[in-house]
Amino acid sequence: MAGNAESPAPVGARQEQDKKVRSGWQGGAKVWEETEQQAKKLKSSADGEPRRKLPKRKIVLLVAYSGKGYHGMQRNVGSSQFKTIEDDLVSALVRSGCIPENHGEDMRKMSFQRCARTDKGVSAAGQVVSLKVWLIDDILEKINSHLPSHIRILGLKRVTGGFNSKNRCDARTYLYMLPTFAFAHKDRDVQDETYRLSAETLRRVNRLLARYKGTHNFHNFTSQKGPREPSAQRYVLDMFCEEPFERDGLEFAVIKVTGQSFMTHQIRKMVGLVVAIAKGYAPEDVLERSWGEAKVDVPKAPGLGLVLERVHFERYNRRFGNDGLHEPLDWAGQEAEAAAFKEQHIYPTIVSTERHERSMAQWLSTLPVHDFSATAQAAASPRGQVPSPQDGSGGDGDSD
Repeated sequence: MAGNAESPAPVGARQEQDKKVRSGWQGGAKVWEETEQQAKKLKSSADGEPRRKLPKRKIVLLVAYSGKGYHGMQRNVGSSQFKTIEDDLVSALVRSGCIPENHGEDMRKMSFQRCARTDKGVSAAGQVVSLKVWLIDDILEKINSHLPSHIRILGLKRVTGGFNSKNRCDARTYLYMLPTFAFAHKDRDVQDETYRLSAETLRRVNRLLARYKGTHNFHNFTSQKGPREPSAQRYVLDMFCEEPFERDGLEFAVIKVTGQSFMTHQIRKMVGLVVAIAKGYAPEDVLERSWGEAKVDVPKAPGLGLVLERVHFERYNRRFGNDGLHEPLDWAGQEAEAAAFKEQHIYPTIVSTERHERSMAQWLSTLPVHDFSATAQAAASPRGQVPSPQDGSGGDGDSD
């Protein structure tokens, strides 16, 4: 038995052998590390990401788009059935190389936020989104090269690291473009293209629109919002109708409204109720009743003519706009380009769609079915007293 046992190797020989093993392992590890690093570089290059690591920076983008054919602004991750503006925007960001692909799959990774969740078919000439990107060379040109012509990035500015375009926004300005026959009396043809808005009717429309100014309870101008919820209170800074103009033989007018924030469908219902009053379907006192406790039937104008015109950041500009490090969020330098985009992509779409689909004319024909005199008390209160507000949900984001 003892003769079959192996003799232990001398101590010196064992140390020499261990040295060779360690040397061989270290060499192999070094080769493996170099191979792995090379593979990562190749993968990075293949994915279209920059070879050298660039720091991400928080920026805002000024975005203009025609909303026809899209189911609103906000992306629905995992749903390919309804295409949104952000689907095309995020795809362009990835393909241009200013965000990695996984940021497109999970937008929280790039701290993405939009000022307003515009609804289906609604356009914008001044939407602002905030996000973190790699500031690659010629970034605007590269992003726009991967976008369709009806979506354009008009400007880019650096902002503070914690900037959130929705929370930092003081106010939003929308415009609503509609054919002026919408203000014709109900006794006229529902689509009389020869109708021209008189100065007297325009003054009356502006008098009605001006009554929206100030703080009111707009629970009747949206859905799933009770009259006692604090978030139903909204502040409107201004609302008026501009002088009419002709396009393709049809007269149009533009209503502009500025407010701190708007609930879903609020602007379209504000326009719809004034149209119903101007045409003679509803009495003027329905405006006051619509801000009360009672449930009032408020018609919703078509989404076609609604455009997000501009977003405002006055408080941010006062604090950071002149600190020597950040630019004020003022897009005066892009106004001409935004106006050209509206003339080329937004206004023609509104005019041609109204011509072919008659969305306003069809909606006007539904006004007689509304009962503007009937009300239903949303919450009973003794002796007609208005109940004090209860705790409710906080103010939701701008979504019309």
